Amino acid sequence: MDTVFQIFHQAQSQYAGPLLAATLSPIPPPHDPTLLRRFHKDSNVFSIQGDIQKYIKARPSYLPNPEANAWIDIYVAYWKALGEILRAETGHHRDDWAIKVYEAWKEILTLLIRGYSPISGFGAWTMPCLYTVGKYLRVFAIKADEEQSKTSGQEMDVDGLGDDVMGSVEKNKWLEDAARVINEVFRLCISDRAPIEESRKWGIYNTTNLLFKTYFKLNSIGLSKNILRALQATKADLPAIENFPKSHIVTFKYYVGVIHFLDEEYARPIFAYLLAAIRSGCLADFSNGMITQESQYVQRRIYLSLERARDLCVRNLLRKVWLLEGGRDNTRVKIGTFATGMRFSMVVSAWMSGSTSDRGGSVSSEELPAGMEDDEVECLIAGLIYKGLIKGYISREHAIVVLNRKGEAFPGTGV
Repeated sequence: MDTVFQIFHQAQSQYAGPLLAATLSPIPPPHDPTLLRRFHKDSNVFSIQGDIQKYIKARPSYLPNPEANAWIDIYVAYWKALGEILRAETGHHRDDWAIKVYEAWKEILTLLIRGYSPISGFGAWTMPCLYTVGKYLRVFAIKADEEQSKTSGQEMDVDGLGDDVMGSVEKNKWLEDAARVINEVFRLCISDRAPIEESRKWGIYNTTNLLFKTYFKLNSIGLSKNILRALQATKADLPAIENFPKSHIVTFKYYVGVIHFLDEEYARPIFAYLLAAIRSGCLADFSNGMITQESQYVQRRIYLSLERARDLCVRNLLRKVWLLEGGRDNTRVKIGTFATGMRFSMVVSAWMSGSTSDRGGSVSSEELPAGMEDDEVECLIAGLIYKGLIKGYISREHAIVVLNRKGEAFPGTGV
């Protein structure tokens, strides 16, 4: 136990939340894979309370007694939960092992939440502990639901943790229970009235992201909207979103984007990286984003909705070419010019990402993207004209696009 509580005291003295949270993980650190087994082996069910108390109160009492007692209870619960996990790993368990693990881990989170009461007075800097324990509560709840489905003969999702958006409600008893506990963490954050410098509100988006992930698995998108409404209602009391860690912001905006897409609110903000590609007309970046995240988009049933945005990306790219060719002063643009612009955009994107050869910026013919012939570009343009994203017509005889002389040749799309 020495190692764990050395880290505990170091974290307490440095107010290092992530370091403290690492002492409440069910997964040992890569550099010390036997840490948790040693921690559990160092005590037994009869002496664990006294052992933990000895380690936490052994040093000069820099922790108030109520706070120290709260941490003692948490680490006793942690020791018991590790026992259930280790029994499951070694095969010495009953059929309800996953439920036992879940219930033991839930006790840790319940005690942590209680630690933020005025009596125990945990500081806001310890909030990463809530996220870490809550994150694994969700994992253990999913596993408990899987195992319960097996024993009841129900059909189950083989990969278990893969489908974060669509779950089967009747199979998710334990995940629903976990959602209720995690929601308590959300309320703990959003209701804090402490000065903003030491407020639990700094954990609001990380907790919200965990709730989103849990609600999506439960197919309870409506509950996610309730969270958004609660955030909107207290927006004036929250720190500006740009002041939060980028990882919190990006994940939050990702889930908000999914919610809007599921509602077919296409004019609302979508995934930042795809939106940037659409606005800039960078077809290569858009395609790369769709390819790298394809499996995730398919699982979340939003792939086809996102794919429809490709037309907007092409439209914006062609508009840039038109502007370079004179804009309103030029109503006739060769199809070959548009095709060259599309190929050039893809080459520039590849060069900036470092995927082309480094020869002072030169690009060989072998590095030009294949599959963008003039005829294909003509088909794309015809489709955009049909959809009203370009106003004009194609003169095949002269291989040019004749753009609308009156008004906007590329009508606005909001992006």
